[in-house]
Amino acid sequence: MVEEELDSTLADLAAAGDLDAFGVLVRRYERQVFRIIFRMIGNYDDARDLGQQVFLKAFEHLPSYDRDRKFFSWIYRIAMNEAINHIQARRQFEQLDPESPSPGPDASERLEAMEQYSDLHEAVLALGEKYRSVVVLKHFVQCSYREVADMLEIPEKTVKSRLFEARQLLRRTLEAKGRVGQA
Repeated sequence: MVEEELDSTLADLAAAGDLDAFGVLVRRYERQVFRIIFRMIGNYDDARDLGQQVFLKAFEHLPSYDRDRKFFSWIYRIAMNEAINHIQARRQFEQLDPESPSPGPDASERLEAMEQYSDLHEAVLALGEKYRSVVVLKHFVQCSYREVADMLEIPEKTVKSRLFEARQLLRRTLEAKGRVGQA
């Protein structure tokens, strides 16, 4: 509880214009925010850029931050939204050019791996927010059940239940695409 109170105090100070207080919040959460975004988009440079955007948005919207909620939960949602927006924008521009030369002898293997990753990525993005958040935190950020429960402010049993349901949804989606059981 002390950590949440400190975050709330720092957020109040930052909202009042104290840049040093906001700097403390950035330093406390920048790694976690980066990891979430990187796991969602898979590009280091873009994840760093988006991380900066997340903190800029957070700073701009500090007056709307609900002090009864954990700061990390609030900034986590901003990070997820930025990552999802980035993925959707990127999809519009990433089309394979059939005229481009083959990148090498194992191009088909790389293409297959990219397609599998893309299918998994799309399946995760298609999950509802309550399922997507537990999957990302548990499997991509590698948080413990307890950490996920704390971040999302839900019981640990709920985390496990949502994770089970999310895995079932992912399995059905990937089976429909012929991806389950492939190496």
